[in-house]
Amino acid sequence: MLKALSGGNLSRDFTASIVVFLVAMPLCMGIAIASGVPPEKGLITGIIGGLVVGLLAGSPLQVSGPAAGLAVIVFEIVREQGLSALGPILILAGAIQIVAGLLRVGGWFRAISPAVVHGMLAGIGVLIVVGQFHVLFDDKPLSSGLHNLIAMPGQILGLTTGDTVTAFAVGLITIFSMLGWEKFRPASMKLVPGALVGVVAATLVAFILGLPVARVTVPESIVAAISLPEQGLLAQLMNPTVITTAIAIAFIASAETLLSAAAVDRMHDGVRTNYNRELSAQGVGNLLCGFAGALPMTGVIVRSSANVQAGAKTRLSAILHGIWILGFVALLPWLLREIPMAALAGILVITGVRLVSVAHVKHLFHLYGPLPAIVWAATLICVVATDLLTGVLVGIGLSLLELLPHATRLRLNMEEESRGEAHEVALRGTATFLSLPKLSAKLESLPTAGLVILNVERLGHIDHTCAEMLREWVDRRRGGGAPVELFGATGRMRQLVA
Repeated sequence: MLKALSGGNLSRDFTASIVVFLVAMPLCMGIAIASGVPPEKGLITGIIGGLVVGLLAGSPLQVSGPAAGLAVIVFEIVREQGLSALGPILILAGAIQIVAGLLRVGGWFRAISPAVVHGMLAGIGVLIVVGQFHVLFDDKPLSSGLHNLIAMPGQILGLTTGDTVTAFAVGLITIFSMLGWEKFRPASMKLVPGALVGVVAATLVAFILGLPVARVTVPESIVAAISLPEQGLLAQLMNPTVITTAIAIAFIASAETLLSAAAVDRMHDGVRTNYNRELSAQGVGNLLCGFAGALPMTGVIVRSSANVQAGAKTRLSAILHGIWILGFVALLPWLLREIPMAALAGILVITGVRLVSVAHVKHLFHLYGPLPAIVWAATLICVVATDLLTGVLVGIGLSLLELLPHATRLRLNMEEESRGEAHEVALRGTATFLSLPKLSAKLESLPTAGLVILNVERLGHIDHTCAEMLREWVDRRRGGGAPVELFGATGRMRQLVA
């Protein structure tokens, strides 16, 4: 923390915190509404994510808060079990994450196939788009993604009442303002987020014209939004449904957080993520969110990338953004009540579309063939057609097919040898996601300077999960000015690090 308070770092972190705050405010409220809970629940999660998780995090530049990736599963919890069930579920999920971090299993979440993770995010993106599409018309989402999808033509054909047309127009103003700003904004204002511009534009139009559209409702006091667990908490924690749901949230939130942290590491040259510490910090955050009756949190890539791009140097920027959210909600709740619901829905429609990364599945198909693309598509379809956990489990099950041809020889041996300032790491055997934590730990333990020679002459096979991790490590190391050479690389391995 002393490093954060040094002159140069303090000014950069202060500026970055304001940028992250401006990005986080509309997303916190929009994700809460998409989750079927009042918007202040998302703001509380954002505050805890900044003040508490920002202080404890193992990824200094990652920002934590409510995530679109969990909106779908929270919506199902609230619809089926009621809002009161969310607190005990998050308390248990947070405790699971804390224990997992202490047991040092954080690295294993990186072993989840990128095809599964991106398929999950794409499925979530589709569900957010088809659900928030109805909120654009000041209507409520239906009970499932398929029902929302089927009902979409009816919403457009039903544009007959003036209020419905007005709400839709406000949503379109948000979307076009956001996209237009991101495309044409001047270089001097590149840090002003498009989501903020979209919300401000729609809010001003609705306010000046006095439009009859649904608006955000927030309490007079943020303290009034905190709902402590009801009596019988222990009995709720022992409920099999609560336990199953908590495990699902802990797993999905942890995977999203740690993959986001890995992405953030690729954006800067500073301190690398301590995955186990980050996992425990997220557990503390979710535990507190459970006791406060708020939304679950994860590390979030949109706010984290805004933090890095704004020049943040330490964890102070994430902490300060939590302070700004708290101050804004405490002092200016009347301003939040002027924001149209359709404006927040517009932001989430764009967020959902961007989660469906077709470019990534093309990348997987080009480098690794059809199986990862099939895993991606199957995960997406199952998330939309059934539920989030089923989709992830189907994806993981299909990714195991990549092991079958090598089932009798899954061992990976690593030998390190120093040659002056150069280090050679020889890989022998089969590199799969099962050996990824060990391989990643070995690579990260190498000196940050000096030549590294990867001898892959006797590496019989590498799956796409390990190959993607290796490619990212090589890119990051070369980006930092440290040379990497491959010895004995042929075919896919040669293409991978070209």
